[in-house]
Amino acid sequence: MDTLREDEEEYSWREVKLPSLIPIVPEPELEREKGERRRGRDVLIAVDHGPNSKHAFDWALIHLCRLADTLHLIHAVSSVKNEVVYEISQGLMEKLAVEAFEVALVRTEARIVEGDPGKVICKEAERLKPAAVVMGTRGRSIIQSVLQGSVSEYCFHNCKSAPVIIVPGKEAGDESLI
Repeated sequence: MDTLREDEEEYSWREVKLPSLIPIVPEPELEREKGERRRGRDVLIAVDHGPNSKHAFDWALIHLCRLADTLHLIHAVSSVKNEVVYEISQGLMEKLAVEAFEVALVRTEARIVEGDPGKVICKEAERLKPAAVVMGTRGRSIIQSVLQGSVSEYCFHNCKSAPVIIVPGKEAGDESLI
């Protein structure tokens, strides 16, 4: 576990070692492409164990990612020292990394971060300066979101280093978004 000091707040995180069965994707050798497209972009995807998070991940793979990009998966937890929570989260990250490679041939890095989800997602976005921050919705009603707030709403208003893409939850029987 590493701890950083940012704005006088401690910021704890653990890198996730992803499966070695995913080969290192070489930089594409496309002569006609230069600059940012050739290097690829960083795309930050906030994930959890819910279906709306998985839907947002699938949406990003299909509609946003391209060959040379790197996906940065982030999962916020209450404590990175809790081994049970870490192992369950690591399993989720590994599964998503394998899927990202199989579907879009993109590299994946993963980080489990301790703290308030909205704040740590915004801190990661500030650190990475990604092309986009992608997240799903929790699936609350409008009234519940107004009364209780939401992580996606917090990030939408507070992530200043990248555009925030909030993918709406998948309705039962709706296959048109993917």
